Amino acid sequence: MNVPPVDASLKLRARVEDDWTSILDVWTASWRATYPEIDFDARRAWLMRHIRDLEAVGAVTLCLFDAESTLAGFVVINPTDGWLDQICVGPDRFGAGLGASLLSAARNVSPNLIRLDVNADNHRAIRFYERDGFLRVGRGANTLSGRETVVMEWRPQAG
Repeated sequence: MNVPPVDASLKLRARVEDDWTSILDVWTASWRATYPEIDFDARRAWLMRHIRDLEAVGAVTLCLFDAESTLAGFVVINPTDGWLDQICVGPDRFGAGLGASLLSAARNVSPNLIRLDVNADNHRAIRFYERDGFLRVGRGANTLSGRETVVMEWRPQAG
């Protein structure tokens, strides 16, 4: 699966085993920038198990690399039910359009529906999804932190 990213110098491909260290590094750095009070380094093993479990039931992990072959971000989505479990961009690349590129890749995998939950106090992420056509459709709670979440959904526009 190859979706053209925003910048032609970026490359998108499915995760391979050699990507784990980079995925875990980008994920912890991104979340540390968003919630500095939480020890995301302690959750690295959990994330690896979690993504492997998701992939075992059909989810795909797509990795976005820059011109220097450095991981810029990744997305984990299940094409069967449209559940987007992870989308992550390195904090040094926030606001550079890479999240939109990853959402485009997710729409290629699941063109009829994308659902996700986002921490209710993560206003930057909620604005990002709303700008990209997601609607708030429910509430929930994060299974690890207990934080309140907002369930969001995207469907293609009719017409």
